[in-house]
Amino acid sequence: MRGLLTLLLLCAGLAQAQDFTTYKGHGGPIMALHNATDGQLASGSFDNTLGLWPGPTWLEGHDAAVTALNYAAAPTAISGGDDFRVLMWHPDFAEPFEITKMQGKIGAIAIARDPDRIAVASWDGSIRVLNLFEPLDAGTYPPSVKISGDLQHHRSNVTDVAFAPDGSLYSASSDGTLRVWDGETSRVLANQGFGINRIILGDSWLAYGALDGATRVIDRQTGLQIADFTLDRRPILSMDYHAATGQLAVGDGQGYIMMIDTKAWRITRDFRAMRQGPVWALAFSQDGKVIHAGGLDDVIYAWPVALLDEFEPAEGQARTFLRDAATMPNGERQFMRKCSICHALTDQTSRKAGPSLVGLFGRRAGTFPGYSYSQTLDGSAIVWEADTIDALFDEGPDHYIPGSKMPMQVIARAQDRADLIAFLRDATREE
Repeated sequence: MRGLLTLLLLCAGLAQAQDFTTYKGHGGPIMALHNATDGQLASGSFDNTLGLWPGPTWLEGHDAAVTALNYAAAPTAISGGDDFRVLMWHPDFAEPFEITKMQGKIGAIAIARDPDRIAVASWDGSIRVLNLFEPLDAGTYPPSVKISGDLQHHRSNVTDVAFAPDGSLYSASSDGTLRVWDGETSRVLANQGFGINRIILGDSWLAYGALDGATRVIDRQTGLQIADFTLDRRPILSMDYHAATGQLAVGDGQGYIMMIDTKAWRITRDFRAMRQGPVWALAFSQDGKVIHAGGLDDVIYAWPVALLDEFEPAEGQARTFLRDAATMPNGERQFMRKCSICHALTDQTSRKAGPSLVGLFGRRAGTFPGYSYSQTLDGSAIVWEADTIDALFDEGPDHYIPGSKMPMQVIARAQDRADLIAFLRDATREE
């Protein structure tokens, strides 16, 4: 069943269970979260879709994982993905509108008001600034959009962008720098050395999280350090800020959520949120009392901030691919590592990014009912048998079927491929 489910989690050492909420229905890891001012939550997933909660309402239009979204102009949502596209969604229209396409995956999307502008951070090393001729809340759809700038001072992936209240634009990059922009010129506000993944702007400060675990706060005019909350955990992958309560949430690659009081500049909570895997996305509720988090699982978790320290870690408790690899036969282990996030082994309804593998052997590629294939596989002459599956993972999908949606991956050892094929032959057999 899809929809909003409330689970009771029995916490070790507590006399009673505490409530927390989970949002279920996505078919892959949660890559992006954003809460609208009306309290509705938007999510982006590895399954190529956006979800609007409660509901859920599914928005399908991307051809790859949804990696960035902005729901500040709700009911209009703007999303970006590994398909390099930026789409705009409005509930009155069935189809999304492509507002731009970059040369690399989308890292982040920022919106400025008065006048309305959109900044798109891309892994192609650039920032694209789009001007809207009608305000986002004017009800005009699709909007008239003009590219007003392609900013290219960064030397590597642009990972995040943010507009300050005065309209100035800030950006972060894998090149380790933070930049502030004045039109098409920029200056380096800070040079971390290691790649910077996320930035948050306050009234006069900027917080950032980096690949090496650095979590620092600087003056956003001078770049001088205000506070340093770096712990021995890396990388920092997600951040969110609730201005009214002054809470800054920081998520890292080891599954922790750190809460910072920005009024006193102190850590208030340091919570092991995920049993296994990273915290890829964070979003406060409208009132700041709940923190939503997404990661390797296909579930969005929502914890009461005041009770964070009382919960056991979530995630990974029922996911088979997170079992100890040593307990699996090698063929199953290869499937769990290479295939399970995108593909199911049953014909039950699934929102995974790839088609079900049930009945795989003897099936012509691109023919599983109900799945939207790329043009490369639609009408393909490939038939999935031991030799074609072996070639797929020997050469890698980018060489064997270039142009398909399958991510680049190779299984180098012939025995590993043979074990995977043996596992699939049994696991995908139709009853």
